[in-house]
Order: sequence, then C-alpha cells, then structure tokens
Amino acid sequence: MTRPILILHTGGTIGMVPSDQGFVPAAGFHDRLLAQLPAHASAHASEQTSSQLPTFELLDLEPLIDSSNLVPADWHRIANALISRWADYSGFIVLHGTDTMAYTASALSFILQGCNKPVVVTGSQIPLSQLRNDALDNLITSLLLAERSDLNEVVVCFNGRILRGNRARKVSSSHLAAFDSPNFPWLGEAGIDISLKSHLLLPAGDPQFLLPDFQLPEFDPDAVAILLFYPGISASVVSALTEHQGLKGLILLSYGAGNPPEATPGLIDTLEKAAARGITLLNLTQCQQGAVSQGTYATGTTLNRIGVIPGSDLTPEAAFAKLHVLMGKGLSGERLKAALQLSLSGECN
Repeated sequence: MTRPILILHTGGTIGMVPSDQGFVPAAGFHDRLLAQLPAHASAHASEQTSSQLPTFELLDLEPLIDSSNLVPADWHRIANALISRWADYSGFIVLHGTDTMAYTASALSFILQGCNKPVVVTGSQIPLSQLRNDALDNLITSLLLAERSDLNEVVVCFNGRILRGNRARKVSSSHLAAFDSPNFPWLGEAGIDISLKSHLLLPAGDPQFLLPDFQLPEFDPDAVAILLFYPGISASVVSALTEHQGLKGLILLSYGAGNPPEATPGLIDTLEKAAARGITLLNLTQCQQGAVSQGTYATGTTLNRIGVIPGSDLTPEAAFAKLHVLMGKGLSGERLKAALQLSLSGECN
C-alpha cells in the first residue's frame, strides 16, 4: 500500500485569513483546502484524493508561525515534526510563509542530510482563503512532486519553479514568481508537464537522522549575525557587533568579488581581533549573482590574511542556516572552517 504525503502547515500567508489588523495565521486550513480541491476529491480525512492527486494527511504545527517572526528554534520544531514521522510517509510538504522560506528550506537541507524522500517547501503570495489565489496551484504541484521517487532533497516549489531549497531566494514581494535561484539552475519546472532535470538532482542518501542516537542541533539565536558593508561604515559599528556576547559566527556581505572597505580606519583591525577571539568570519558577495573570489583585488587579499573564510556562491540565507546547524552540532575552529567550504547538500559550487 502506498504511503500518503504529509502536509505540515507551519503558518504563513497560504493559511491566513483576513482580520481588522490584516491577514493573520488561523486554524482550519484543512477545511479550507478541501473546499478548494477538485470537486470529486473525497472529504474523508484518510481519502483526501482524486484520481490525479496522491493521498495526503495534514498536520498543523502548534503554534503556527508568522514567518516574519521565525527564529532558529522554529527549525527544530519543523525538523522534529518531519523526522518523527519519516517512516510513515512517502514524501513531505512544508507550508511556510514566504518572508523566511529560504532560511527554513536551507536549514532543513542541512538538518536532513542524507534525505531519501522529497521535502517540498511551498506557500503563496495570496492566501488560500481569497477567491483569487496562487495557493492552490502551488500546493497541487507540490503534492505531485512529493510523491516522486526521483526527488530526494529539500526543494522550494513556487509559481511553477522547482528550486533547490538552499539555493532559493525570495526575489519579489509583489509578483507571484516570488522565488528564484540566482546562482544555480532550476531543478525543474511545472508547465504543461512537470519536468525535473535529473542530472541536477541529489541522489538518495542514507538518512542518518533516523539513527537512534541522532540529536537535533540546538540553535543559539545570538550565535550568528550578518554584517552588510556600505559606504561610510565605521569600525565602531563593526566593533559593537563583533563584541556582542554570544556571537560565534559573522557573515560579511562585501562588495563585488568579496571586497571590504579596507581604507575605513580600524575596520580590518576590528575584524582581525574578532577572528582572534574565535569568531568565525564568512565572506559573501552582496551581488545576486556570482561568487566570492577573495584575493582577486588587494582589498580581498586583506581578508585572506586575517583568516576570513571565502563563502563561494552561498546565498546569505544558506550561509546563515549552515553556520547555525554546524555550530549547533558542536563544530568550531578548523573543523567548522573546513565544513563551511564543503558542499554538504548542494548549496555551493
């Protein structure tokens, strides 16, 4: 007997309803979904399917999350809900708000290393509760993806685009095509047919998270920060951040190919002192496309000298999640530096 798909509703626009204060998360998504599925779909909880849709079950995460309020600890709740049910379902859909969807998709890709089933992260720009919405199409496409045996990784499915989860970024707040993968090809596309590029897909792995002694990483919300370089940034601003108690990793969003404002008095010295205190410094480019090539210019070579790690073409979301997960697993120093420069789940070249 084919196992069903689990839809995990974590919150977000897709399940929101209107209120006097604007759209808010709300229970009852199950009934709203059944009301909009094809008319011949069964209304029975165990038979929510038509001749074209796979059987699914829906679980609400408690409490639901407005994704703009997401914190790293929420990744623990979402991952635990999936891992504890891994053997019972053939695939998984995570319904999530769009604002932090790329962060969660990235985090899940690292937590669920060795994935051997589809984990499809989706949502919508317009709630399912509205007459005109993009929610139903995103969800139906995700259901069809979640039953595929050739998909064994975390993906974002949105507006017909099928993207590697840790390569995805939200690129629009107003268009239905809200997500793209600027530094990596789409894994597939849902047009008249759903097509996947088999040569880009990760192979099925060995889900180590099913081991009896597997421990989900604990996430310290103070451990990782992101610093955007901008014209005129002062060393005192950088110092205030790097001296924050609890900070263990700092992502630098630098210019172009990885260049800092080296001439800013005291800035490089401040970063060097942070590295000497054991803070891991990871350098990414502010550009949507391209990778860090630390050392192409003299300013970037300065970062090499003080021990800043070049972040290749990682997205900021993937870097943030990767640092959290690796640190949560207890990695530090040279072990952390080495792991950051490896592609663990297809997140970088």
